[in-house]
Amino acid sequence: MVDPYALGWIICSIITIVAFYTFVFSRKNCSQRTTENITTATGECRSFNPDGDADVIIVGAGVAGSALACTLGKDGRRVLVIERDLNEPDRIVGELLQPGGYLKLIELGLEDCVEKIDAQQVFGYALFKDGKHTRLSYPLEKFHSDIAGRSFHNGRFIQRMREKAASLPNVRLEQGTVTSLLEDQGTIKGVEYKTKDAQELSACAPLTIVCDGCFSNLRRTLCNPKVDVPSCFVGLVLENCELPCANHGHVILGDPSPVLFYPISSTEIRCLVDVPGQKVPSISNGEMAKYLKTVVAPQVPPELHDAFIAAVDKGNIRTMPNRSMPADPYPTPGALLMGDAFNMRHPLTGGGMTVALSDIVVLRNLLKPLRDLNDASSLCKYLESFYTLRKPVASTINTLAGALYKVFCASPDPARKEMRQACFDYLSLGGLFSEGPVSLLSGLNPRPLSLVLHFFAVAIYGVGRLLLPFPSPKRIWSGVRLIASASGIILPIIKAEGVRQMFFPATVPAYYRTPPAA
Repeated sequence: MVDPYALGWIICSIITIVAFYTFVFSRKNCSQRTTENITTATGECRSFNPDGDADVIIVGAGVAGSALACTLGKDGRRVLVIERDLNEPDRIVGELLQPGGYLKLIELGLEDCVEKIDAQQVFGYALFKDGKHTRLSYPLEKFHSDIAGRSFHNGRFIQRMREKAASLPNVRLEQGTVTSLLEDQGTIKGVEYKTKDAQELSACAPLTIVCDGCFSNLRRTLCNPKVDVPSCFVGLVLENCELPCANHGHVILGDPSPVLFYPISSTEIRCLVDVPGQKVPSISNGEMAKYLKTVVAPQVPPELHDAFIAAVDKGNIRTMPNRSMPADPYPTPGALLMGDAFNMRHPLTGGGMTVALSDIVVLRNLLKPLRDLNDASSLCKYLESFYTLRKPVASTINTLAGALYKVFCASPDPARKEMRQACFDYLSLGGLFSEGPVSLLSGLNPRPLSLVLHFFAVAIYGVGRLLLPFPSPKRIWSGVRLIASASGIILPIIKAEGVRQMFFPATVPAYYRTPPAA
């Protein structure tokens, strides 16, 4: 006969063991939910961790994602950031922050992220053409002495912002690759992702912000991506040499397209050689080195020539496609696009980070009055104003980048040649003629109308020179072609940006959208 006390003891032990392992297993797999069980009976997302819900999931921890995580974290939001690789990035772009972008960095309280990374102050540009050069200074007289552009190693800057975000108690950075967005009846509920050890997990939040960069594999569900690749950058690092104009970016109006130089540390100068089209000479078989030495090197300023050749011989040559993509979003409940995943422009003018940081300021101000983000449809309607409010800054920088790239490229077309020379000479006039365009380029005066006025002023300046000393029929025809060429450059870019949103944002209904009731 079985002792009832022993039997009771055995049954209690079994129940205790089963309960213990059930508890452990449930905690271990709390985030390993399928699409079917990520939502409760009330439709509310469960936690991405056992301690509390995430308010926002950010996909990507580059410049936009890291800065956004810091910003929302400081505002008290609970933020989960999922980044494919948390090691320091190594890129050849995203290394020049314009003064307008630095002002946005200050506005976000992130200015210390350019400290302790050997960042260099930048005070303007030097423009070179056919052996002549002109210096274009940022109009910084009205600002504090610390206000200037900054150039640096992109990876160091990003790591500083990641560290700052991770230091906030309500921000969690996790390494993983987001494979898809979780959707339920048209509303984005969160993401599915793989961790670095290949675990398949999912996480939920009322708002998912996709910042996974220019190679985004998630943007197609949130926007209409019309990506253009007009050229590629070939990147080199020149060591232990001096720029002709210290603490300035250098733009050489070369043939076939521009060459850029700017400092990225106290001992290094970045060189970016623009190669039109989507194909570049092969690095592996030596075609690239030959191209750089025979085509590019003769156009490099003499002060940089030897260091340029040494950098080519060293062999650390990198390439990067230059992408442009106008913002064309699908307003989607529960999700938002930011950064290069959302909007790109040619990197010639170094405006990408300025646009991203400006967008974050706009989004922060929109979200500040909201305590609850769970009403996805109301939040989506309210955040449509984001796409309008960002336009003046973004469209100015986007349009200027696209237009300047086309003007600065060499062309066999006489009208384009004249426009290129007129642009160089117009900027060389100094005063208002250089201050206005440089204030646009720097993000200090992001006014679309001012951009268009200066652009056509360059064209009219070119026409005026053609008509002197006597307006012959041939000269008049050349002037007409120049105006037509200028229009053909800038008008398609403005059309892609949206004329109404760019010049008359206050006429767009979403401009006045008020926060949803709490």
